[in-house]
Amino acid sequence: QVQLVESGGGSVEPGGSLKLSCSASGSGFSVNRMGWYRQAPGRERELIAQISSAATTMLADSVKGRFTISRDSAENTVYLTMNSLKPEDTAVYFCYGDIFIRTRLSSEIFWGKGTPVTVSS
Repeated sequence: QVQLVESGGGSVEPGGSLKLSCSASGSGFSVNRMGWYRQAPGRERELIAQISSAATTMLADSVKGRFTISRDSAENTVYLTMNSLKPEDTAVYFCYGDIFIRTRLSSEIFWGKGTPVTVSS
C-alpha cells in the first residue's frame, strides 16, 4: 500500500512564502508523476502543478511565476515552493501521485489528506 503524506501548510501574510512537501511511502512502487491540486471553499479542486519522472513540469497560469514544483526522486518526494502568496491562494492543498504498482503491473492514483494554506493579513 502506498501512502502520501503532506507537510508544510500554515498561515502566512500576503506576499509571504511557504514550502509544501509530499512524500510517498510503501514498497513495490515507482512514481510516474506527482503533483498538487488545491481546493478553495466553495470551489472545485483544481490542478496547479505537476512533475513527471523525467522532471517535466506543469504549472497552472494562476501560479506561474510565483510557484515552483520540484522533486527528489530518490526520496519519492515532491515539493511546492510558493512565493508572493495572495489571499486567493487560500485553499487546502492536496498532493497526488500517479504511481506504478509492480505487483499489479498497473498504475493508480493516490492522494494525500491535504494540508491547509491560509493567506491573510
